[in-house]
Amino acid sequence: MALPKVLLLHTGGTLGMVGRPGPLRPSDFAEQIRERVPELWRIARLDLEIFANVDSSDMSPDLWQGLARRIHERLPKYEGIVVTHGTDTMAYTASALSLMLRGLDKPVVLTGSQRPLGEIRTDARLNLIDAVTAAARGAELPEVVICFDSRLFRGNRARKVSIAEYDAFDSPNLPPLGGLGVEVTIAPHRRRAGPLKLMDRLESRVHTIFAFPGMDPAPHLAWLESGEVRGLVLFAFGAGNFAQVGPHSLLPLFERAHERGIPVLVGSQVPRNAVALPMYESGAAALALGAVGAGDMTPETAVVKMMHALAYGRSAAGVRRILESNVAGERTPGT
Repeated sequence: MALPKVLLLHTGGTLGMVGRPGPLRPSDFAEQIRERVPELWRIARLDLEIFANVDSSDMSPDLWQGLARRIHERLPKYEGIVVTHGTDTMAYTASALSLMLRGLDKPVVLTGSQRPLGEIRTDARLNLIDAVTAAARGAELPEVVICFDSRLFRGNRARKVSIAEYDAFDSPNLPPLGGLGVEVTIAPHRRRAGPLKLMDRLESRVHTIFAFPGMDPAPHLAWLESGEVRGLVLFAFGAGNFAQVGPHSLLPLFERAHERGIPVLVGSQVPRNAVALPMYESGAAALALGAVGAGDMTPETAVVKMMHALAYGRSAAGVRRILESNVAGERTPGT
């Protein structure tokens, strides 16, 4: 029986770098992977394309859009696609792809590594083998996932949680979708209705605020007045709480955004559970001024979803509907 056909799209990141001792830098990935992980061609008929070769800190909405278009074009010819990517912004890219590629019926698997492929104690080899194995499962895994340390996470629910350990990713509010141990286990999936559809528009003029005690709201008010901000994402305390008394009150931010028609999404600095704006007075006041709670979305997904909602919401009400909806499994209904 013929092996499944899988495409590997390389974007850069630690996995494909060289340079120790000294700063890591991108290398000739195509030559490295054929030399160091020949087993991949025993798992699948693997094609390799270099989409980009950048540190993931240099990923951008423009690159997300180009990557989504490439995947949309190539996916019909393959059982699945693997995207090699730097770990630092992998969760942002996974979230963006999950929103831009609607109706997936095959896997798009992002992976990377904590150490370069050429190093002795690298995790890159196993992550690549696991990712290609997952991509080869085809219709069993019809969504964007992150494969890391032999676990499969929904891409828009995952976060990087460690800099120096191999189990670098976790999914705080959703259990892993599967694992690759002695056996490959994948939770039963129900594919979302409709054909594969590319929705690649993004509005990147989003301002984010990480609230902290004693924060001066004045610089952020100036940003809102500049006319350059199309959406605001504020990461509040706990269930959506923030200062509302005295000179450090953040309520003027919500008032100004409301006056200027700037949508506001309120997330939490706490990784587990969900935002509940009505729970405290400040959150309830923000809700009354039109703010939307981010539910249990990750911070990465909250930012990217604001970009997506601004691009596709034809009115303030339309943006709000998108932010509140569960588009690609990124938030638990009811949160």
